Amino acid sequence: MTKNALITGASRGLGLALTRALVEEGWRLVITARGVAALDQVTAELGSAQVTALAGDVADAGHRKLLADAAHGLGGLDLLVNNASGLGTTPLPPLADYPIDDLTGLFATNVIAPLALTQAVLPGLRERRGAVVNISSDAAIEAYEGWGGYGATKAALDQLSNVLAAEEPDVAVWWLDPGEMNTAMLAGAVGPKEASGAPDPESVVPTILRLVRERPGSGRLAHR
Repeated sequence: MTKNALITGASRGLGLALTRALVEEGWRLVITARGVAALDQVTAELGSAQVTALAGDVADAGHRKLLADAAHGLGGLDLLVNNASGLGTTPLPPLADYPIDDLTGLFATNVIAPLALTQAVLPGLRERRGAVVNISSDAAIEAYEGWGGYGATKAALDQLSNVLAAEEPDVAVWWLDPGEMNTAMLAGAVGPKEASGAPDPESVVPTILRLVRERPGSGRLAHR
């Protein structure tokens, strides 16, 4: 049976690397990212009829409905990867100075949107005994100066994942800390020079593929 996946933040970084890998393995995909041009470039590169690309913001309820409808059109999902994420205010400020409006928006993108999208596709995940991968961070559990806003959103996502795993025994739920990766997000936080020394996102893909293949118990995992 052909496997179906929905990947957010699929135009670059880990989302793009995972998209490429799943296409090679014959999966049918729904992918999304905010940038229309970047997503068009991905679909042109892949050249696969197995990929449905829908540009938009996962924080927008109307866009999430489009994604859920596309997933339903495939017959439900075997895998949902909530990878899209915002960094928040840059340069990274201390919590004493964090703009509250920015933090509110960051929670909408990093916490509310993944939960809402999961809710929207959960019936199909249950039917197919699928899995959810929520991309977390070590900033969710460590106290790094300047990372309080972003880390707080990832800590919240971790706990939502933890409870979802307890409530949905037919769905595997993993919240994955991929470690530092050489991505545009990391460059935005620490600068391109320092980010360039981190591993490429492709190095994390085998960990996710192994999770899907071996289906260990739900839980928090760290790629190392």
